[in-house]
Amino acid sequence: MRNGIHPAYGPVVFRDRAANHAFLTRSTLAGAEATGKTVEWEDGRTYPVVDVEISNVSHPFYTGTARVLDTAGRVERFERRYGRQG
Repeated sequence: MRNGIHPAYGPVVFRDRAANHAFLTRSTLAGAEATGKTVEWEDGRTYPVVDVEISNVSHPFYTGTARVLDTAGRVERFERRYGRQG
């Protein structure tokens, strides 16, 4: 790899403000440089923080609060439109 062309890669805290949930991971986002925000993590160190709108804790797909689709109605409409072959 060539030097000087890759973004910095290091620990960053992603924080879901809606669900009050945060997780530490490594990323190429320059959290401290872009936002100027930092947070003290559980280990006592200070890390750059990136606020996100949706995470696995607050997303309806992961929490099970997604709406249920009427699949029976879809099948009946398809059969009415194109007829049942058989």
